[in-house]
Amino acid sequence: MVGPVLELFHRLAEPTSAEARRYVVDYALEDRVRFRNVAFEEAQAAWKELGGHSTPALWDGEHLHQGAQAVLARLQAVVNLGRDG
Repeated sequence: MVGPVLELFHRLAEPTSAEARRYVVDYALEDRVRFRNVAFEEAQAAWKELGGHSTPALWDGEHLHQGAQAVLARLQAVVNLGRDG
């Protein structure tokens, strides 16, 4: 695995979360992105500890990117930087 693992906080039934999960799969980022369903207590606690208030949200080790637009932009940066971003 190259670079840090990103954490995608999501909700299964939420269309914008589904869009973010689909992006991960479409661009073969499964080795870089850990899916964390906030319906589970452990994932929800981690998300809230990072300042989470909306999903989808992507933790990159430094920042929590919240909302579909911000998450997709960060994932696109990973793709565009040859997966080391």
